[in-house]
Amino acid sequence: MRKFRYTNLFLVLACLTATTAVAQPGQSTKWSRDGQYIYQPSISSIVAVKLSDGSQTEKVPGRLLTQGNYQIRIRDFDFSADEKKLLVYANAERVWRYDTRGDYYVLDLSNNNLKKIGADLPPSSLMFAKFSPDATQVAYVSGHNLYVEDLATGKRKALTTDGTRRLINGTFDWAYEEEFGCRDGFRWSPDSKSIAYWQIDATRIRDFLMIDNTDSIYSYTVPVEYPKAGESPSACRVGVVDIATAKTTWLQVPGDAQQHYIPRMEWVPGKNDLILQQLNRKQNESILFLANAATGKATSFYKETDSAWIDVKSRWDERDISGWDFLANGQSFVWVSEKDGWRHLYTVDMKGKEQLITPGNYDVINLLKVDEAHKVAYILASPDDATQQYLYKVSLDGKGKPERISPLSEPGTHGYEISPDAQYALHDFSNHYYRNQQEIVKLATHKTGEGEQIYKDIISSRRIQKQEFFNVTTVDGVTMTGWMAKPNNFDSTKKYPVVFYVYGEPAGATTLDQYGAGYNHLYNGDMAADGYIYVSLDNRGTPQPKGRTWRKAIYRKVGILNARDQAMGAKELFREHSYMDTSRVAVWGWSGGGSMTLNLMFQYPEIYKTGIAIAAVGNQLTYDNIYQERYMGLPAENREDFVKGSPITYAKNLRGNLLYVHGTGDDNVHYQNAEMLLNELIKYNKIFQFMAYPNRTHGISEGEGTRRHLANLYTNYLKEHCAPGAR
Repeated sequence: MRKFRYTNLFLVLACLTATTAVAQPGQSTKWSRDGQYIYQPSISSIVAVKLSDGSQTEKVPGRLLTQGNYQIRIRDFDFSADEKKLLVYANAERVWRYDTRGDYYVLDLSNNNLKKIGADLPPSSLMFAKFSPDATQVAYVSGHNLYVEDLATGKRKALTTDGTRRLINGTFDWAYEEEFGCRDGFRWSPDSKSIAYWQIDATRIRDFLMIDNTDSIYSYTVPVEYPKAGESPSACRVGVVDIATAKTTWLQVPGDAQQHYIPRMEWVPGKNDLILQQLNRKQNESILFLANAATGKATSFYKETDSAWIDVKSRWDERDISGWDFLANGQSFVWVSEKDGWRHLYTVDMKGKEQLITPGNYDVINLLKVDEAHKVAYILASPDDATQQYLYKVSLDGKGKPERISPLSEPGTHGYEISPDAQYALHDFSNHYYRNQQEIVKLATHKTGEGEQIYKDIISSRRIQKQEFFNVTTVDGVTMTGWMAKPNNFDSTKKYPVVFYVYGEPAGATTLDQYGAGYNHLYNGDMAADGYIYVSLDNRGTPQPKGRTWRKAIYRKVGILNARDQAMGAKELFREHSYMDTSRVAVWGWSGGGSMTLNLMFQYPEIYKTGIAIAAVGNQLTYDNIYQERYMGLPAENREDFVKGSPITYAKNLRGNLLYVHGTGDDNVHYQNAEMLLNELIKYNKIFQFMAYPNRTHGISEGEGTRRHLANLYTNYLKEHCAPGAR
């Protein structure tokens, strides 16, 4: 949960945070048209906070968001461009991982008229409703079809009618959502006369059948259209539907629709053209197309290849795939690429001519804002410390050096949401000893109305740190970042048990200098008080800002290279620190970290004596094709790499203590992983402990008492098999 700091000036922001913490991925701060206010929901009303002094006014009173005795509880909202209409999202329900289905209401602020959109459709069945640019209509998805509703007449029109569970209009299948961050699958044209939308054809995708044994006396299956590694993905195409006629013109993008992906698509400003990105099946070739909305003709103008894979926008923009960073009213745009060995920004025009904006041996972590008026871009980067993150300003002409905006007095991890005019920013900061806090800052000076308040708070709240950050270089010459949390009353002449927390795959890093580093959320108690050394390392292949070679060294080596880096890092730590008890070494992780735990227990049993693996991929061939093929290639070409990197291949080597945990309703890493691995362990007469959580998903959080039970199970097993305390 994101928290604002409590100060007099911005107390209002602190009070309002609780209602915004449930924002969907990709949801941004609601800025006023002029960039001078932030709009925040407060249970049922909307408050405007003035950025210059923190004063507040009620933008939309709660009484206007009431129908009869029913008070709408705001989950999300958007104003029309002229701020004369308000679209409110409520009664959200979960679709796979995210709460993307619910009810929508429109409030006309000119007459205070409130109406429910799609009122005669089933409750909580609408997805991604949004105003047309002229605010006369609202479009949305319901039942895999796209609809538009005229706000003046209330008349609804179906723009597609062929939608089914397997033919998906205006949104996406499981794999697109999970691995590309694609959820909202349609875009209004600038003139409000048509809509461009994705159609996903999953009719040739086999269902994976999960079994629900707990919600009725007779079990039933829960089908998920889920393309496994080696299986062709859903076919994808983009169409433009005319609002007046409901006729769709399909874009003529070359290539087999089932052997390519289209993860990005947007309208070019002020034109009847669309720009889209196409990836090949292996995701190592990206082509940009311009397509005419009227004719559907598509022309390629920019191509990029990589010997490993090419990341899409959601990989470096908080899982948000939407949007395009246009310049000069659509004549060019800012593009992100690793083609020169670092993640850099380029300007690209509509003929494919490019210019490097951010030269130098450093990575752009994220592009936050293009301020074309001042010819600069704001980026997140950390050239000197891969565990941290700071705001920099760079010139759009590629000249000059990056200018650091984040204060030198605040070492750690900074995040920003920048106002439309780039005058203000919502600044988010934490480090390993300072809790996450937020404040409004003037971007030019990075000061609040109270000066450098976070810096003052850091100084006043600083305490003895249990965590320390370090680098360790392995026998292979690989230097990894890490953190270590030592026990209370640490005595270097004694020996302590060591617990490693691992992930190790391209989807995430663990050694970030942010609050929570060194804290085990599953341990029921205080690890430091109980006498454990808690450690985490980031191996090659994790998404740290260390250059393309670091991140892509793992290509076709998931389960091998990352496991070796972790094991060799552990051995070097043992060599350097005699207080680490090598007879008491545990490792644990979740999802990809669970897979890493299994690989370390099976491939390096002489190092790791106890392992706790949760929701692990035991066999890489069971996971979805978009993720697994991106980092491993195609099984038809190099199946041996998938086998070699899978924990199940090495299960026969188990020597230590293993606790394996999985939810039977996991739609992400299927429960079949557990059963396949169990069979292999049984085959070789390996004794282990297994816990299945009935009908729980990947997060194992559903059901009364679940997290408490899992924490107790984890803690008791660790204490029993990797005893705490100094010796």
